[in-house]
Amino acid sequence: MSDRLIFLLALFSVTGSGLIAGLFFAFSSFMMTALSRIPNAQGINAMQSINATILNPTFGALFAGTALTSIVLAVLSILRWGEPGSVYLLAAGLLYLTGFIVTMAFNVPLNEALAAVEPASSAGSEVWNAYLSKWTAWNHVRTVTSIGAMILFVFALRHIP
Repeated sequence: MSDRLIFLLALFSVTGSGLIAGLFFAFSSFMMTALSRIPNAQGINAMQSINATILNPTFGALFAGTALTSIVLAVLSILRWGEPGSVYLLAAGLLYLTGFIVTMAFNVPLNEALAAVEPASSAGSEVWNAYLSKWTAWNHVRTVTSIGAMILFVFALRHIP
């Protein structure tokens, strides 16, 4: 594979991981706190709406597309081990994929559980209170992995001719 194509894949990956990091950072730094300060039913309704609307082609292409390019770049880094930037590509790809896996294993099931509750019910409030702490904790992990991946993809770009 040409250095030019690897550069373009890494450029997409740094952009994707940066945009995803920003999204996750917003939720970690203020969105979830804001949602926790309003009545439970309103917070649940808002998060259910966010979770439904984020599932769109633009977000999907960016989130999953960055995971795909991360896999490709990680494999290529192993095949081209010793080439400039290989270690950064491997570390960046694995870090982004860690956040992607956290999303699928933890955040998505929590989102599905929240989607199943009636916002005004006592069961809804119980789910919401647990959701706020668990989902946010896992979101912090996703934030850190996405930021780390972005930084490492930038380092990799500096070494690709």
